[in-house]
Amino acid sequence: MYFDPMYFLFIAPAFIFALWASWRTKANFKKYSRVPVSSGLSGAEAARRVLDGADIQGVDIVRSKGMLSDHYNPAKKSLALSEGVYDSRSLAAVGIAAHEAGHAIQHARHYGPLKLRSLLVPTASIGSNLGYMVMFFGLILSSQNMVMVGAVLFSAVLLFQVVTLPVEFDASNRAKALVVENGIVGVAERRGMDKVLNAAAMTYVAAVASSLATLLYFLVRSGIAGGRRN
Repeated sequence: MYFDPMYFLFIAPAFIFALWASWRTKANFKKYSRVPVSSGLSGAEAARRVLDGADIQGVDIVRSKGMLSDHYNPAKKSLALSEGVYDSRSLAAVGIAAHEAGHAIQHARHYGPLKLRSLLVPTASIGSNLGYMVMFFGLILSSQNMVMVGAVLFSAVLLFQVVTLPVEFDASNRAKALVVENGIVGVAERRGMDKVLNAAAMTYVAAVASSLATLLYFLVRSGIAGGRRN
């Protein structure tokens, strides 16, 4: 079981894709972190200008620790920017900050997929912690019923990740438009910012691919997908 060739057959393509997406994100962030933005704004200043331009009030912009730990917290209405983004006056920093501001705008505008993703957080957390283990032990015990229960739990994770895709792509699209509209980034230099955001978006696609590959592996390995019964 631990060295099942079928597991690597299913997982390897998604794993390679995830590695590529992660490498591409870090490479583009590193490259465009060295390119100053023409407006001279820092990541925090850019996020504030985007929010002000959208007439969004009451959102705190704070520092967070860790590389690329940037995120928006709807519950606290706080926009956390990592140390490499908050003070940096680069295309990469401005792009990421504007992306997170895009999430704050989604929240204020009651963007449907963002609301759905927030509702799915508890079930996704349960599915992430239990789903894989239940499927694993279901295979060990040759119990299709147990695998099916685990698959249902794990599907909550996959659903959460699928719903995350439009949320992330929409936030990036908002950021790309708003940085130009608000005079933060010029039309020509925005191409570099786009590369950073597009690369980051691929990490979410890779997460969906990895979860889907994992789920399909357990279903096929247990015989459920093939129609076999205990």
